[in-house]
Amino acid sequence: MKRVLAMVVVMLGMLVGAGQVAAQSDIVPGVKSAIKSGSSRSLAQYLNTKVQVSIDGDNASYSQSQAEMVLRNFFSKNAPLSFDFEHQGGSEDGQRYAIGKYAHKGGRYTVLVRMKKYGDAYKIDTIEFK
Repeated sequence: MKRVLAMVVVMLGMLVGAGQVAAQSDIVPGVKSAIKSGSSRSLAQYLNTKVQVSIDGDNASYSQSQAEMVLRNFFSKNAPLSFDFEHQGGSEDGQRYAIGKYAHKGGRYTVLVRMKKYGDAYKIDTIEFK
């Protein structure tokens, strides 16, 4: 009986975790596609009204439209050859993250995207190119 109860608790925990990942996956494919194509306009739809952007250690807080211009400039100087998320996860407080590799003609960047849920949708709070 204890075994059955323990298995039920584990299964419920897995279902709750799967629901959180499903909510995250709503934004992640679009973010991936936008970065992979180097489209700051497409990426901007996923940005929060205020977003931290860090490129090569230069870190600043921008409005959504300012961040789009900064990212447009980055993509124009570092046009993507390839991009893919390699790891995704989240925390108990609802914050999500995805880590990927961005290749361009001049080298590679590790990309960290942090997302937080606002209302019914996740938005990017932080994007870093290191």
